[in-house]
Amino acid sequence: MSELAADGIPVAVTCRVLKIARQPYYRWLARPVTGTDEVAAYRANALFDAHRDDPEFGYRFLVDEARDAGQPMADRTAWRICSGNGWWSAFGKRRRRGKGGKPGPPVHDDLVCRDFTADGPNRLWLADITEHHTGEGKLYLCAIKDAWSHRIVGYSIDSRMKSRLAVTALDNAAARRGDLASCILHTDRGSQGALKGPHHHSAPTG
Repeated sequence: MSELAADGIPVAVTCRVLKIARQPYYRWLARPVTGTDEVAAYRANALFDAHRDDPEFGYRFLVDEARDAGQPMADRTAWRICSGNGWWSAFGKRRRRGKGGKPGPPVHDDLVCRDFTADGPNRLWLADITEHHTGEGKLYLCAIKDAWSHRIVGYSIDSRMKSRLAVTALDNAAARRGDLASCILHTDRGSQGALKGPHHHSAPTG
């Protein structure tokens, strides 16, 4: 708007076209955004983008995504921004129904009950995700093991821990093993929404 005013276009006309009030513009002109405010806004945008892509992530994972996007910050700074805006992990806070509220994500019962044995192949699969540090940065591995043979039946590797990491591993395992009509996939509680639930999660794969 300052550039338009310099070109001879009245501020009143510009505000009317843009449908904004003149008073806020003049307040901003008197107190423009500081460098600190601008940095905070970019950090918040990066955290929000990561939260939108993977709402099951907690702030510790969101800050990693923000750093990868070029917005480095301390973990405590990320927590403060996420807390102030209510960007919680979908599994970290119990969502309540009510005015303007939405139900939380669906979860499954624990079908395993801590019994990790199976009486045949493709009856029970166990999945987990590990983090590995390399000379080029972090790598995340999601592996799926058949509880009967103790063999890895599917896996995926990615430089970013997003939901697709778990989904790709499951897709690979399903493509290799064929009929999975009675197979149960069990994971611990984690940040990949496609596979997780409270405490432990067991769900039919078929």
